[in-house]
Amino acid sequence: MRDTTPQPIHLADYQPPPFLVDDVALTFRLAPTATRVIAKVRFRPNPDASPGHDLRLDGEGLKLISAHLNGAEITAQPDESGLTIPAQDLPEGALDWQAEVEIAPDGNTALEGLYMSRGMYCTQCEAEGFRKITFYPDRPDVMAPFRVRIESDLPVLLSNGNPASSGQGWAEWHDPHPKPAYLFALVAGDLVAASDRFTTMEGRDVALNIWVRKGDEDKTAYAMDALKRSMVWDEQVYGRAYDLDVFNIVAVDDFNMGAMENKGLNIFNSRYVLASPQTATDSDYASIERIIAHEYFHNWTGNRITCRDWFQLSLKEGLTVYRDQQFMGDMRSHSVKRIEDVLTLRARQFREDDGPLAHPVRPESYVEINNFYTATVYEKGAELIRMLQLLVGQDRYKAALDLYFARHDGQACTIEDWIAVFEEAAGRDLSQFKRWYGQAGTPRVDVSEDWQDGSYTLTLRQHTPDTPGQPLKEPLVIPVAMGLLGADGAEMVPTTVLELDSPEQSFTFPDLPARPVASLLRGFSAPVVLNHSLSSEDRALMLAHDTDPFNRFEAGRALARDILHAMVLEGATPGPDYLNALRTMVSDEALDPAFRALALHIPGQDDLASSLYAAGHVPDPDAIQAARTTALRLIAEALRPQLQDVANAMQTPGPYSPDARDAGRRALKVQAVSLLARADEGAKAAELFARADNMTEQLGAWGALLAIGKGQEEGAQFYRQWAQDRLVVDKWFSAQVMYAAPKAAAGLVQQLTQHPDFEWKNPNRFRSVIGALGANPAGFHATDGAGYKLVADWLIRLDGVNPQSAARLSTLFETWRRYDASRQALIRAELQRIRSQDNLIPISIDQNS
Repeated sequence: MRDTTPQPIHLADYQPPPFLVDDVALTFRLAPTATRVIAKVRFRPNPDASPGHDLRLDGEGLKLISAHLNGAEITAQPDESGLTIPAQDLPEGALDWQAEVEIAPDGNTALEGLYMSRGMYCTQCEAEGFRKITFYPDRPDVMAPFRVRIESDLPVLLSNGNPASSGQGWAEWHDPHPKPAYLFALVAGDLVAASDRFTTMEGRDVALNIWVRKGDEDKTAYAMDALKRSMVWDEQVYGRAYDLDVFNIVAVDDFNMGAMENKGLNIFNSRYVLASPQTATDSDYASIERIIAHEYFHNWTGNRITCRDWFQLSLKEGLTVYRDQQFMGDMRSHSVKRIEDVLTLRARQFREDDGPLAHPVRPESYVEINNFYTATVYEKGAELIRMLQLLVGQDRYKAALDLYFARHDGQACTIEDWIAVFEEAAGRDLSQFKRWYGQAGTPRVDVSEDWQDGSYTLTLRQHTPDTPGQPLKEPLVIPVAMGLLGADGAEMVPTTVLELDSPEQSFTFPDLPARPVASLLRGFSAPVVLNHSLSSEDRALMLAHDTDPFNRFEAGRALARDILHAMVLEGATPGPDYLNALRTMVSDEALDPAFRALALHIPGQDDLASSLYAAGHVPDPDAIQAARTTALRLIAEALRPQLQDVANAMQTPGPYSPDARDAGRRALKVQAVSLLARADEGAKAAELFARADNMTEQLGAWGALLAIGKGQEEGAQFYRQWAQDRLVVDKWFSAQVMYAAPKAAAGLVQQLTQHPDFEWKNPNRFRSVIGALGANPAGFHATDGAGYKLVADWLIRLDGVNPQSAARLSTLFETWRRYDASRQALIRAELQRIRSQDNLIPISIDQNS
């Protein structure tokens, strides 16, 4: 039994690698249970490191066959985590290391390193998977060009870079760009390619291939189109051209992540590649478009320039998320995309900030690297890039990025390197802004107003709540985009950006004809909680007239949240002002249908639990679920004529298209039908299900029926129709769990785990059943604790075979402190039971969590 005591790794302890790598040559002789890996690595002493170091090579689960250094056999034996050659045994100068190891891909259920997925060999090396392939300094600041030879009787043999040569049963690849080991990739299987070509702005002819299993090649067209549009966009917006002769994407069924940006060979979870109108929803298409772009954009922001150490993870991920958000806004709708991104940020990252695992965008320490891939690192990291662009302006942002690419190409960098290029390009001190990277928690901005003799004064106060290990917070630079509206909705003051950089600041606007309504935090200009007391009349004015789409949406959402709070706490009902505002909005044909669809969604159960908790209440999941059910029924009854009109009007003539226009119309139609189900007993939803010719409408209609306790017959039909499509079966599982009655949810999940199609070792299938329970808060938090026990049982089981997936799903428990004492006791008991398991992978970010 290994010692399970968490051993934190600290940013302050970073030391440069004692040896650098000039060249790596790998030979793979593939076999399911006995793959041989021969590694030849040329090391040289790092001039930036102190002399006299041992040569330490990371390695886990490797059977060492032989090892040589400068031609001489070595006798050092591996330990549990690697192999050490003492400094006194090292010759001076360059070191030629050669080792042959044996690994068993077929038994690698953790899906890290080299593993097998339904007969296909594939790799996942981020963050520390390469050490499960061969002995090597597995850290991101050791970069080298790789040459790879693959020997196998499988027909398709792929690795990073450009194809060098091939023959019967073998292929060789060469990646000339230095890269860290986490970007290494290999795929071998019986695959077919959908192929195309792209000519870069520099004149390079690039072969594009999307490799899939036979039978799936007709589901790759949208992914290929998204890839080509991403390549064009990165050239036009960031001036970045692709730099190899081939770009390969492979769809893999068993994959822990969404996708991986390995240089020239991106490996994708198949759900983010394969799509047809019959099997993929509009949301699936949008995810494919975004993730294809994200991984392609990593070619420069992550691969050509990578992270010095894993503490700098947001250097590549936050920047690349921001780039994919920009791309999606350009491809679809900037306003709708911004609303969706903020809803995701609040649902995932704000939740992290308010829980025991709160951590900065760049933490000072971590225990287990697999827990480092969080919404804080990704989504909040992207918000920091957005704020930088807002503070320095578009022209200086572009200048800073050009300088970043020119100065740091081929390097492993830090947040300090990133901030320095902005300071140089913008000519301003950003040391206070840098606190965003080091302070955990979501800042609060409190607003007070004063109106006297035509002069309006806005006072803003900032504070950030205590978080584990960080009781004291310093003031941040917070850009607050704002405008002032008159009583008729016209703008008195157009959008301007205020910089809040002190605990308290006042801003005065003189010579106004009347008291304005302040539209604050336009575009959600900073990831903060804004405490701004507005009357329902002011919010209704903003919902009807605000020129900022985000704040228009936000006004309606705030009205709905206030009403739902009153329903939960006081038994109130929606008033006519809110219903009239909704009626006007849903009927406004000048508004984007996608925007109207979003505006018709009321806050979810977890959103309400969070806001009630923030307001000092103990949220009751059952009361929240009951209030939402009542509110949805009353909205449906009040807006029934308008919803029927919209459902009938939002047709999409012609062949199915996943473009923004048609997707928005379908989104509004499905949302209208879902609401109508509360008033017409599901008649319109059943009609839509029966005639749907695309997955968006079919699944949406079935979900509407499940939400009102119907849909059993439609569910059986859905399964019969799609039983042979693994990705659609995932949808079949998850829809049942998400819409299950709270008291029956845990029992249904237990029942579904006995279904012949429940493959618990497949990450997608596991998430579609066990993970889906988290999307049914009232069910997960049922008072008998059955949901807690069931999830804990499965996390314990999963941790033994796939600790990475188990660690990520453990976040279902992260909000346990907000609930009543009885639920807290039940959750604490399950967390203690998980913690007591032998060989458990630690799930905390640092020791203070």
